[in-house]
Amino acid sequence: MLTLNLKSEQDTERLGKALAELLPPGTVVGLIGTLGAGKTRLVQAVATALGVPEGGVTSPTFVLVNEYHGGRIPLYHFDTYRLKDDDEFLELGPEEYFDSDGISFVEWADRVEHLLPDDWLEIAIEVTGETTRRVAVVGGSLALDQAIEPLRCRF
Repeated sequence: MLTLNLKSEQDTERLGKALAELLPPGTVVGLIGTLGAGKTRLVQAVATALGVPEGGVTSPTFVLVNEYHGGRIPLYHFDTYRLKDDDEFLELGPEEYFDSDGISFVEWADRVEHLLPDDWLEIAIEVTGETTRRVAVVGGSLALDQAIEPLRCRF
């Protein structure tokens, strides 16, 4: 596990850029945190670093999944907050996204954790102040742990 203390929105940008550089295609990232913790903001930072036009990424709260193909690799952004049950998530066809060459982000991943692939990256965001966050990053496999290890040097 890797714990990072983000002191500003600029640190969130740096984390997003690092994840865009380090995560291999096909990675599933589960985001966990309270409302307003910065889950969507982190996805926006990753998307911008991948080349998606800035301002183009919005929360998929009501759409449930957004696809972004304008960057270096596709980015898929799920929001499971409003889902009633597992079947609603499965109806979105997550396996197709998870098995693709893009990176999938699942907000509120703790609600569907048992439906995620065995090898997923958990990013838990905890609000510690008005602009500060504690981020815990846990890889689901040795390969993901190795992929995120360079984050230690950047923060």
